[in-house]
Amino acid sequence: MLEGGPEELPERIVPIDPPGTELKIPFRNGYEHFRATGRQQDTTEGALPVYEWWERTELPG
Repeated sequence: MLEGGPEELPERIVPIDPPGTELKIPFRNGYEHFRATGRQQDTTEGALPVYEWWERTELPG
C-alpha cells in the first residue's frame, strides 16, 4: 500500500517481490521512492504493509 507521492500514480496497491525496506516505482520519466513504515493498513485485499513516499529521482534525458 503506497502512501503519499504524486496523486496521479495509477496504483496504490502494488506487488512487492521480495518485500523489503524500499520500493522504486517508475513514473513520468523518473522514479518515485517509497520506504517501509512498519505499519499495515486493512484493505479489500487484506492487511497490507504501508510504504511511505520519501523522494523522486529524474531520469537523465
